[in-house]
Amino acid sequence: MEVYIKGIGNISPQNTTDPNVFLDDIINHETDFLLSVEPKYKEYINPIQLRRMSKLIKMGIASSKICLKDAGIEQPGAIITGTGLGLVGDTEKFLNQVLDFNEEFLTPTAFIQSTHNTISGQVAIALKCFNYNNTYSHRGFSFESALLDGMLLVENKDADDVLVGGFDEITQEHHSIIKKTRWVKKETINSLELLDHKTQGTIVGEGVSFFALTGKKSDANYAKIQDIKTIYKPKDNQEIETKIDEFLAKNNLTKDDIDLVLLGLNGNVDTDDVYYHLADNYFNTNYAYFKHLSGDYHTVGSFALWFAANTIKHQKVPEVARFRKENFTEKPIKNVLVYNHFREVDHSLFLLTQ
Repeated sequence: MEVYIKGIGNISPQNTTDPNVFLDDIINHETDFLLSVEPKYKEYINPIQLRRMSKLIKMGIASSKICLKDAGIEQPGAIITGTGLGLVGDTEKFLNQVLDFNEEFLTPTAFIQSTHNTISGQVAIALKCFNYNNTYSHRGFSFESALLDGMLLVENKDADDVLVGGFDEITQEHHSIIKKTRWVKKETINSLELLDHKTQGTIVGEGVSFFALTGKKSDANYAKIQDIKTIYKPKDNQEIETKIDEFLAKNNLTKDDIDLVLLGLNGNVDTDDVYYHLADNYFNTNYAYFKHLSGDYHTVGSFALWFAANTIKHQKVPEVARFRKENFTEKPIKNVLVYNHFREVDHSLFLLTQ
């Protein structure tokens, strides 16, 4: 596929709103979950409209406008988003109103804004874009499904420039629910020390990332998305190795051609085994990880894609994100492979090239 990343907009628990800066100022969170660093929304949204918007809608519109400005695009040919849980805050607000007001005298705003396709719709309204608009909610494959749809539109020349995004949010109420599972750590930790706490669970986060995809090659592009692949419930590590071999061979590469492997390590002793296995037994290159910066959530693959694209554009891997630092060697970054899984069910591979 001839698909390139032309522009990026990312709002996350780090200072990522400026597309020209790549993790120069790292934030260490010492909280139960990682909340996004929000920009000054008045720079992107009419202050009168801001009053009616929930946090995630503001993040979505601001992130999309940052992306389009970075790409130099006024009107995208399509808007496609992916989300695991949609607008959790608005859903909670509506359900609490149902209880508080005994199912009577309910305002419709929270209900309308609680649907999964709210962000793509609100972005389209803000941009006055009447082109193709779609939202995918496929759990851990939500962003990957949106990205694949966008890449196909570009490849088939159904749209010149496509806006693709992934978003999810975390709230105190939602965190209190998932904390009862083994997916979230019981203890409060420093986010940058995530891998030092070898216990059950991870830290959850949130974020909104938008990407402007184009089929036109340019020196201004971040990187080329060579290919993506999803794997559902592989039976063991050997199957993962086989799938990676096939994926690379399809793109005329071998594991020795990969300059950087970005792993989805999240500090959970129950699910990190496959990452350590690949680092110990399969690849022999530089490694990086990212969930200590973003937290873990359904569409964290969008943050991983942002990270990978920036390593190619800036030709560097921030010190804070280097895995196995003692073996890290400085070299040109041409081919980057992202491998991430969500709860050992939804596994995904992104291949980016310079």
